[in-house]
Amino acid sequence: MKVERAVVDSNVLISAALSAGSVPARVTFWLLAHGRLLFCDETFAELETRLWRPKFDRYLSLETRRLLLHDLSAVGEWIKLPERNRQAFSRDPDDDKFVWLALSAGADCLISGDRDLLDLTQPEGLTILSPAQAWEVMAARVEG
Repeated sequence: MKVERAVVDSNVLISAALSAGSVPARVTFWLLAHGRLLFCDETFAELETRLWRPKFDRYLSLETRRLLLHDLSAVGEWIKLPERNRQAFSRDPDDDKFVWLALSAGADCLISGDRDLLDLTQPEGLTILSPAQAWEVMAARVEG
């Protein structure tokens, strides 16, 4: 399996920003160097909304968050989601946008730490991986 074009859930991107040595950070940095992060308006809006929450004030300055969002927006591959056929997949309807994006973009995978996504019966044509599983695939490619 390859992981070159991936949808990365907001929780993974925020974890990466909070802890530079973490597995989510390694996955994110690998994708920035060797692949593509895929975004749509809906998934990026969720990232922005969550990242601006006051609970992150003590960990990330406003300027750091502004730069992070700017940089991710600039390097991401942007996909417009079709208005139709927005089937429900997850028990949490807020997570469906990540599945829609991955399927619409033909992503290699969706990377998430969210059990609502990880526990899904994976839709045909989509692999959903935890950050640790994605890192195993990425590390194997580097070593192989």
